[in-house]
Amino acid sequence: MFREKIKVLDCTIRDGGLMNNHKFDLRFVREVYKAISEAGIDYMEMGYKNSKRLFAPKEFGKWKFCDDADIREVIKGIKSKTKISVMVDVDRVDIEDVLPKKDSPVDMIRVATYVKDVDKAIFLANHFSDKGYETTINIMAISRALDNELNEALEQLEKECKAKVVYIVDSFGSLYQETIEFLIKKAKSILKSKEVGMHAHNNQQLAFSNTIEAIIHDANYVDCSIYGLGRGAGNCPTELMLGFLKNPKFDIRPILDVISTEFIPLQKEIEWGYFIPYAITGILDEHPRSAIALRDSDKKENYREFYEGLVGEGED
Repeated sequence: MFREKIKVLDCTIRDGGLMNNHKFDLRFVREVYKAISEAGIDYMEMGYKNSKRLFAPKEFGKWKFCDDADIREVIKGIKSKTKISVMVDVDRVDIEDVLPKKDSPVDMIRVATYVKDVDKAIFLANHFSDKGYETTINIMAISRALDNELNEALEQLEKECKAKVVYIVDSFGSLYQETIEFLIKKAKSILKSKEVGMHAHNNQQLAFSNTIEAIIHDANYVDCSIYGLGRGAGNCPTELMLGFLKNPKFDIRPILDVISTEFIPLQKEIEWGYFIPYAITGILDEHPRSAIALRDSDKKENYREFYEGLVGEGED
């Protein structure tokens, strides 16, 4: 399905970092950047630009903070047309730490927000836009947003926000194709001056199909990650998305190479992908943090007890 407008953003290091406290070493991130660049992917998201006042640097790796010097070390000497993205969360970034675009290797800053915090997100996106960055708004946990609140947020984003892209984020991997169609059409009907993007999680093994559904209804920005590496069940796999898009500018072979050399060995250190506890949280529209905790416990395969603990007995 070749549509030239579609932009692919690989969020392997950012979303995958949620599974190891962002402790990827420079060599690994550089290998991923080389593969993404050679594959012709439009953007690579390096990680978060979080405040070091709020998060102790000793507890996290470099990609929790994405210092410009570390990003420059990754990209040094590599010829690439791939743009660099970082993500900020509302209330977790010191805006004074973000230099103007002309002084930074970063091209895009994506602002992650819940519907209730859209005012704060607009302020951040407009601030970073004024500094020269491409910006997006990523509406997290959209499966929990009330319809009237989402309508109001989208209308506000259209009128007041300088971000050029608004992402629909299925944070819990709970949505099905019919709802993806509904949400993308809603966003497209309100956001007349902006593109719409899709970020899907794979709790119910629907990240790829839901991203395709978003594309069918004219979402032109899509997120994916190599071998699906991401929080919990992970994301739409980059290799599947490149295979689907059929755009001649993309080359799947560097992605296949880096999976063989880097991601297969990584599976011995980090667990991610489809597991029953993630499916359960997806089915129940719950945050996967409880499933992640279960997988780190000595009851990791006790699926029924986990399910019943989430459902609850005798609740009204």
